[in-house]
Amino acid sequence: MLEVSGDILIGGLFPLHFTAPEPNLSYVSKPRHGQCHGFDYRAFRWVQTMVFAIKEINRDNSLLPGVQLGYRILDSCDHIHTGLRAALSLLNDSSRQVSTDLWCSGGAPVSAIIGLASSSPTRAVAHTVGPFRIPMVSYFATCACLNNKETFPSFLRTVPSDLFQVRGLVRLVSHFGWRWVGAVGTEDDYSRYGIQAFSEQLREHGGCLAFYSILPKTPSQKKIHQIADTVEASSARVVIAFSTEGQLYELLVEVGRRNLTGRQWVASEAWVTATLLSAPQFHPILTGALGFAFRRGSIPGLRDFLLQTRPSPRPESIFSNIFWEELFACRLSFRENETHTDTVLPACTGAEDLSTRKSIYTDVSQLRVSYNVYKAVYAIAHALHKLLQCDHMAQASGIRACISGLQFKHRELLLYLKKVNFTNQLGEKVHFDSNGEPVPLYDIINWQLDGKGGMTFEKVGSFDASAPEGLQLNLDDELIVWTGGQTQAPVSVCTESCPPGTRQATRTGESICCFDCLPCADGEVSNRTGSTECTKCPQYYWSNRERVACVASVEEFLSFQDSMGIILVALSLLGVSMTQVISVIFYHFRATAIVKANNSELSFLLLQSLMLCFLCALVFVGRPSEWSCWLRQVAFGVSFVLCISCILVKTIVVLVAFRSTLPGSSTVKLFGPPLQRAVILTCTAVQVILCAVWLVWTPPYPFKNTSYEAGKIILECKVGSTLGFYLVLGYIGLLSCICFILAFLGRKLPDTFNEAKLITFSMLIFFAVWISFIPAYHTSPGKYAVAVEIFAILASSFGLLLCMFLPKCYIILLRPERNTKKSLVNKPTQSTNWR
Repeated sequence: MLEVSGDILIGGLFPLHFTAPEPNLSYVSKPRHGQCHGFDYRAFRWVQTMVFAIKEINRDNSLLPGVQLGYRILDSCDHIHTGLRAALSLLNDSSRQVSTDLWCSGGAPVSAIIGLASSSPTRAVAHTVGPFRIPMVSYFATCACLNNKETFPSFLRTVPSDLFQVRGLVRLVSHFGWRWVGAVGTEDDYSRYGIQAFSEQLREHGGCLAFYSILPKTPSQKKIHQIADTVEASSARVVIAFSTEGQLYELLVEVGRRNLTGRQWVASEAWVTATLLSAPQFHPILTGALGFAFRRGSIPGLRDFLLQTRPSPRPESIFSNIFWEELFACRLSFRENETHTDTVLPACTGAEDLSTRKSIYTDVSQLRVSYNVYKAVYAIAHALHKLLQCDHMAQASGIRACISGLQFKHRELLLYLKKVNFTNQLGEKVHFDSNGEPVPLYDIINWQLDGKGGMTFEKVGSFDASAPEGLQLNLDDELIVWTGGQTQAPVSVCTESCPPGTRQATRTGESICCFDCLPCADGEVSNRTGSTECTKCPQYYWSNRERVACVASVEEFLSFQDSMGIILVALSLLGVSMTQVISVIFYHFRATAIVKANNSELSFLLLQSLMLCFLCALVFVGRPSEWSCWLRQVAFGVSFVLCISCILVKTIVVLVAFRSTLPGSSTVKLFGPPLQRAVILTCTAVQVILCAVWLVWTPPYPFKNTSYEAGKIILECKVGSTLGFYLVLGYIGLLSCICFILAFLGRKLPDTFNEAKLITFSMLIFFAVWISFIPAYHTSPGKYAVAVEIFAILASSFGLLLCMFLPKCYIILLRPERNTKKSLVNKPTQSTNWR
């Protein structure tokens, strides 16, 4: 124990030794407390930093004037049992032994505790002192488990929680694209909670742990070899180590012996600046290591104070004496009865020069944990200053305004400690948040060779967890030296990232970071590397051949530029031209017998309706629009009804003429031209009304059909109302059937004046065309369906035109001798040759 009296005592717990014997808990006899081994020069520097800070405060007239701080410091041996025993010694009067009636003996002599280093001993002590609200400020315990204020109500720390370090490590790993990472930890809360949080956050960022190996407190060689085998066999080229340097030492010795180079080691703050691991034997494997370190501070006057350390037989120099013997490998004469060793060591004079020995104790270039100890002492001092001044904070909190003498309760000091907020001599603002956490600031350290056979810890970036997202990690990649002297960051993935145009497909039974790359399906794309899923293209867009971008789908319709469209337009115009030529022929020979005998008025009207049928085919060619979709159906329906109506009237005229008993009977006169016109008009008007109702109710409309063919948009016209569409078609079919039936009934009438056979034959062609149209239309894709419909219109129109008028044109133009009334009357039997 190191103790110096004062008006107020501050306790300190430091791991001056890093190996403690396990107690024999047989519950038969009182356990003996063995001696700790392995003196830690770094921890002794932390002790001296606390002493230096207290002496500095005692000399400062502006902070705690008139009050002398004392201290009581014990060795925790970095172990739960020794740490608890040391803590109970701090809380008990130094003149009394620890007993079961500890808390009945009055107040604890220390006002606050600074400690401990490791998280597991810290949890045990914090859980013990928490119910009594004894302030405890840790300088190195980073476990996130200590954030629970219900379990640890009096715990604060000047070191950020592992939650922030883990967040930074995940950002660092993600920054370099390391998705396949190994982890090595120890059997303590620091490692267990740290790696658990790291694994969870890494998974959220698309990464995975390739392996997780645990180092026991005292690992056997077999266990060391097993972990080294795991590191060697793993495909992960990045290894995260949550451990102290002492616990990691044996494993790294074995890794170095096997020459397992080419692996990027990432250090937690516990060993990122460990001098023990910077020895030349570790250079091949640890050169280029990266890690997070607490913010470094420069404490003026500390090095000179450290160099003033001297051995002494006084009780307060107990730790200095142990340090002196360890550093100079000698034995102090006044400690011969206290040391038990079989090794013969030279005697120490006490006048040895510390400055001649290169030691981590006197190296103040990396004051990180020491700086945290320094801030912890000053935080307690400022809280005491506020408490003893009885300022406005005390009045506002309801605590008595002035405290008589130096008597106060621990919970009163804890209240002020939680609210402490000051700027120290180095210009840094010191305060705690609601969880007793400091501002989470880290330096990013890179292990680099200095060219003189040594290792330096170079700052290559920083991490500020309090900064906005995206601005927390600041890293200068050009300053980093990578493992093996590489100029680029190593690659550590289970499977290379899938290229654009593919997606990741996890392998069954394996980690999500091990996957196969499957090409995106048609209509889906991935335009970045490592896509976990493909994105479906928007409507009317399609994936390109590489599946990396959505391009506008090709619009397909029967255009005037298509070869098929050109042919159909040409056929349509041919039909119009033929109809016009026949009209001219009939008009020119309108006075001849055959024109008169076939009712010239109906013939001219039929020719004009056929011309409309040919022309309506043109409306089906071209890009569908709202008006063209309307016009298509209306023109088709009305023109064909007009045509069939004319043929129907012709059929009725033939039947009436040849069924009358006498020529010129009343029946013939009754069905004269006025009635014929009325029948045609009425039949056509019905179709016009049907079309009008259809257009008003649910008209046809243009539609982009993407279901026919991948990557194509079929521009077509939807009928709108299916009922309206079938009523229009059904009406055409009805008139055609009536016409066919009447023509069939009159097929055996005298041949000379009989058009019934021609009408019957033309109707048969009409039916054949439209019946074959139905399956052909429904099985034709895209624009070919429109072409089939146009072909049906043209074929039926040509069939009606040629069957009805070609025989008559033959007589008019080539056999004019038959185009006489006498020929038509006297030679009926010859008429079959041209009809």
